[in-house]
Amino acid sequence: MAALCASGAQAQDVTGGDIVITATGLPQDRDETGQAITIIDAKTIETRQSVSLADLLATTPSVRVNSNGSLGSVTSLSLRGAEAGQTVVLLDGVRINDPSGTSGAVDFGNLLIGNIRRIEVMRGANAIAYGSDAIGGVVNLSTRDEPTDGAGFRGRLEGGYAGTLNGAADLAWGAGSLYGDLGIAALHTRGISSAASRFGATERDGLDNITAHGRIEATLSPDVTLDLRGYFVDADLAYDSFFGTPADSNDTSHFRQLTGYAGLHVGTGPLESRLSLTWLGNRRDYRSMPGTPPDFGYRGTRWRADYEGALTFGPAARLVLGLSHDAPDYRFFGFGSDETHKADIDSAFGMAIVKPLSGLTLTGGVRHDRHSQFGGVTTFGVNANWGLGDGLTHIRFAYGEGFRAPSLYQLYDSFSGNRALRPERSHSVDLGVDRSFADGKGHVAVTAFTRVTRNQIDYDLTTFAYANLARTTARGIELSVDYEPAKDSTIALAYSLIDTRDRTPASAAFDQHLSRRPVHSLSLSLDRQWAIGLSTGATMRLVGPSRDTTAPSGRLSGYGLLDLRAAMPLGKGVELYARLDNALDERYETSYGYSSYGRAAYAGVRMTL
Repeated sequence: MAALCASGAQAQDVTGGDIVITATGLPQDRDETGQAITIIDAKTIETRQSVSLADLLATTPSVRVNSNGSLGSVTSLSLRGAEAGQTVVLLDGVRINDPSGTSGAVDFGNLLIGNIRRIEVMRGANAIAYGSDAIGGVVNLSTRDEPTDGAGFRGRLEGGYAGTLNGAADLAWGAGSLYGDLGIAALHTRGISSAASRFGATERDGLDNITAHGRIEATLSPDVTLDLRGYFVDADLAYDSFFGTPADSNDTSHFRQLTGYAGLHVGTGPLESRLSLTWLGNRRDYRSMPGTPPDFGYRGTRWRADYEGALTFGPAARLVLGLSHDAPDYRFFGFGSDETHKADIDSAFGMAIVKPLSGLTLTGGVRHDRHSQFGGVTTFGVNANWGLGDGLTHIRFAYGEGFRAPSLYQLYDSFSGNRALRPERSHSVDLGVDRSFADGKGHVAVTAFTRVTRNQIDYDLTTFAYANLARTTARGIELSVDYEPAKDSTIALAYSLIDTRDRTPASAAFDQHLSRRPVHSLSLSLDRQWAIGLSTGATMRLVGPSRDTTAPSGRLSGYGLLDLRAAMPLGKGVELYARLDNALDERYETSYGYSSYGRAAYAGVRMTL
């Protein structure tokens, strides 16, 4: 409906004044939702200097990242210990979960920071607004800048370790009733060996990634706005294929994604409506030798039509209604096989947002999804945010039910598919407290959560096929603290404890932690701007050990990372910056047998006009 609003906050769970989209799909004051949401704004993105979106997200509570080696390699993201396919990812309003992926998950290896300007991470099930796949939560990405009259330009260029060259440019303009922006980002790197060096692997696995986006917003009348958006990714990656002992190989992959969105926003009095049509096309080709025809590949497309209406009854009540039709399809070819499968999902939901008392906001709703393979399912959700009389403290509560149908790959893949799979169902409960202190210079958020998932889908290493686990659990605590001890200094801390368990009766893994989900994780960022204009900063990440069923020892060791950064203005709108990633040269793995970057230095220049 309305556009994302810029926030001046650092990456944090904050109170007071921030507008979020992810809680209900509509703009809403952060103090009115019971959901646990972290905002990463444009200022934080520029300050941290991250290239990988996954690396930046890993500094937020309850986010775990697993990577298969060099930059661009398959990278999965887990929220609160959920499966990668249990997270909905939106990019400029378009759901980019891959219909042809093994679990329908987004490969974050193909998602670089590029021209991303704002990120919202909502943790916990929210089946009402987002339906299938949102058991773990939602990651909402936006490339949008604030509209301005006239034109604006933003660009950067950097280089560094492993022959890396990375640049981005974004042009935005506004002229009365018309707003548009166009951006492009490109990265080339020789990378590192994806296979761990201890196996004798030395060949670098490089990446070439080009990303582009465009948007036009036109006000056709005082009550009607047309919104057109597009997004494109093209990535070529060299990777190491692991069959047996990890080793160098000549394997390459090519990924291409194209998304399009057309939306019409109509506001007439108390009723606001949004009609939209989105299309996503993913193409993945894999070759054992560069320059040869693909050995195998995947195609995934999704057509989606949505209607969302919001009816406002004065300042104390709002009713939201939604209808959608989602049509994903999947194709696999290779190894003598060429098969296509598809599904249709029709959904309807209703959600009420009411303020019965001063400082108290209640949100509740019901959703019904009808899946062409599994029939209909109804889910419920409710949350509350109660601001206490001191104006500094907010208490949050959320209950959510989740539903996720098996992906088309999990059902129909010729080698590992299982047509007898059942949909995953979950229910989760959150209880949290947000508190401002030091005259608004500091914010602290604490959330306790628990989730039970039935029929969770897992890959069985004994049958080499997908199967349902009877029951899994996740419970934990999230803590974030953000503080400005002085005008030009900021401190941001995020800690999470996540205890995930396989609770399937009579299972060999009964009561063991789910694989590759560390229990403890801590991130601490310190930034300071000095009187001479120089900015310096550091981020420390500590991640505890985790279980990995593919490792001979059955576990991965914990690790600690230290990243250093600095920036210095050279003149109006021009800034020189540099960073040193993994300054202590820590050797670690997030997935068994896959390498990680050691100490690496980069430098670049940014320009804003």
